[in-house]
Amino acid sequence: MRRRTMLGLAAAVGTAAATPSLLTAAPAGATHRPWCEEYTSLGGGLHPVHVLRVGAPAARQVLVLVAGQFGAAGSLRMLARELAGRLPGTQVWAVDRRETNLADLSGLRGNDPDRAADRYLAGRYRSVSAASAPYVAGWGLATALTDLRRVVRAARAGGRRVVLGGHSWGATTALAYAAWDFAGRPGYRDLTGLVLIDGGVHDAFAGEGDVYRVTPEQARAGLADIAAGTVFDPSLTMGRTETYAILQLLAGRYAVAAPDAPSTLAGRLPAPLRPPGPVSNAGLLRSEYVDAPLVPDLSVNPAYTSIATVARTLAAARPGAFEWYWPQRLTLDLSAADPFARTATTDLLGLRLCHPTAIDVPLYSFQTGLTHGTANAAARWVVAHSRISSASYDGDDAMTHLDALWADRNPMLRTLVPFLRRLEP
Repeated sequence: MRRRTMLGLAAAVGTAAATPSLLTAAPAGATHRPWCEEYTSLGGGLHPVHVLRVGAPAARQVLVLVAGQFGAAGSLRMLARELAGRLPGTQVWAVDRRETNLADLSGLRGNDPDRAADRYLAGRYRSVSAASAPYVAGWGLATALTDLRRVVRAARAGGRRVVLGGHSWGATTALAYAAWDFAGRPGYRDLTGLVLIDGGVHDAFAGEGDVYRVTPEQARAGLADIAAGTVFDPSLTMGRTETYAILQLLAGRYAVAAPDAPSTLAGRLPAPLRPPGPVSNAGLLRSEYVDAPLVPDLSVNPAYTSIATVARTLAAARPGAFEWYWPQRLTLDLSAADPFARTATTDLLGLRLCHPTAIDVPLYSFQTGLTHGTANAAARWVVAHSRISSASYDGDDAMTHLDALWADRNPMLRTLVPFLRRLEP
């Protein structure tokens, strides 16, 4: 997997108008309870953007969070709840990109995982392809940032302050927003802070082995591949583009419904995901995320993240943890944006990264053991090559990429909470 970050994969959120507000108890250790939780659409015609809002609606600061590659808003729910429980003056908005609308969630009504598995594993749902959705070929970084600006503007309504952050390639997206030129207005002027969670630009992922040097020739070849039909990123394809995300959602639902029951799903998995022997439903998730993860990005450390939390995160459908379909154009654009400067390649792709050196808002960066130090090193490079005068850095090498979002005991909160509190009006 290249940069399957943010989380790494995803079960998407689908279409959806707003879901009703929920009053939810705050997590253990929180100082403020309860909070409101709402999943709603911000509009956008045929391709609306959805947002999971967690926290007090009257809060005067909004932290907008963006998931990474294949990640969706549900992957950020645990972190959003933890932050909302500790920061009554800050509401957290987790963003679902427009491609989450492509997922067919109609087979997930009710709580019967057997019924859902029979339907999805038999292929009795609407599968999206390049032929049925050719318009996705144009959904690159410009589209993602245009949609994200709609979210930021909604968050700014009424004079609220907005901090923009993201996980993995979501952190890359946040920095791209800050540097982007929106018809003459730099993106950073919409913001009062930036939060980078295990990601970023300028070789942030080099410690994991991911270094991006996209030449104009490679960009042209990538565009040609997209035009020829590689509309969706094929990195996690296991039969169909969406198969991996569906399997994770089903595994989560089985583990929530009957964690100790023998897994009937395990034997139906593709070889890379199949455990070596019989397991329970909870044991299947332990096999996938602890004992034999597909890639390091897709693992948890049980010292931080319980299998029960993994199950609940994966089981949710709206918002879900992962996207079913990730645009290949977005992969190309985010890879090309990594130098965080205007280059011949960014010009070719139409990436308006015009203001990276002018960014002047406080920055927070947290890294896990995934990148072996390069995430914070890259954040320091951004600070050194901009007008940012205040920055905070933290990390925990024992944590995994997913622990930063899903941990029941999250060390990141010890520094992220004070950083956000300082920015509150």
